[in-house]
Amino acid sequence: MEPMSLKATGRSRKRLRTNRIAQATAVFAALIAVSLLGILVLSVLLRAIPALNIDFFTKGPPVFGAGGGGIAPALVGTGLLIVIATAMSVPIGVLVAIFVSEFASRRVGNQIRLALDVLNGFPSIVIGIFVFALVVKTKFLGVGHHQSVYAGSFALAIIMLPLVARTTMEVLALVPNSLRDASTALGVPKWRTTLSIVLPTALGGIVTGTTLAVARAAGETAPLLFTCSIAGSLVNWDPATSVTSIPVTIFEYSEQADRHLNQQAWAAAFVLIAFVLATSLVSRLMLDRSRRKLGQTH
Repeated sequence: MEPMSLKATGRSRKRLRTNRIAQATAVFAALIAVSLLGILVLSVLLRAIPALNIDFFTKGPPVFGAGGGGIAPALVGTGLLIVIATAMSVPIGVLVAIFVSEFASRRVGNQIRLALDVLNGFPSIVIGIFVFALVVKTKFLGVGHHQSVYAGSFALAIIMLPLVARTTMEVLALVPNSLRDASTALGVPKWRTTLSIVLPTALGGIVTGTTLAVARAAGETAPLLFTCSIAGSLVNWDPATSVTSIPVTIFEYSEQADRHLNQQAWAAAFVLIAFVLATSLVSRLMLDRSRRKLGQTH
């Protein structure tokens, strides 16, 4: 009796070779993607180093023709825009997700999901023009006829809304039905079950979706050019007026002939990249933690 050989032959050998080629191609593609990210970050960092110092984060723009200065007004303005946009989009996004996941029929839910996906694919410049026409040019809810933080935040909130809603829907779908059934068996109304059991269980995923939406909104430039770009050079905390922001500052400084302002544009770009990378990493860690938590409840 001949010993059995485990070596692949014939068609099996061909399949094994094809599988190895496919794996090598996938690994190569992944290395390209990671390498591009590394090259991008390193390239921006090398150009940003000359302008990265304490003054860059604590002072306003330099006087015309002078060196030094920083982007403190842009940091404050970006913070105001993100905080107000988050306050606008998160409650509505979470409520939409709750309605679709817990109360709406399948047909209505599918239509709302489609609308959110379409809104998520809208070019940001179109949203900026829409808010410009609705809020800046005309008086809307007492705010209008000029650029302001409220107008810019409204545009960013429209961008954030579908991200928050769709992510929340995905997380709510992971909540075990056994929790809902147990609460219903005790005679608890559905709205209270959703508020007291479903939402706390999915809280980590909701925060994750919010973090991802914040990371995207922080880098948007086009909507702010129409709604919140004409501003002074001082730190301004008034949301009823226009403020400068990091994306708009990068856009303006990159077109200047002053080499020092070009360096500050690179430095501002690196700060923005670092913020997006940090928020994306935090959201990924929180999403993994939320999935593990939900998995333990099954």
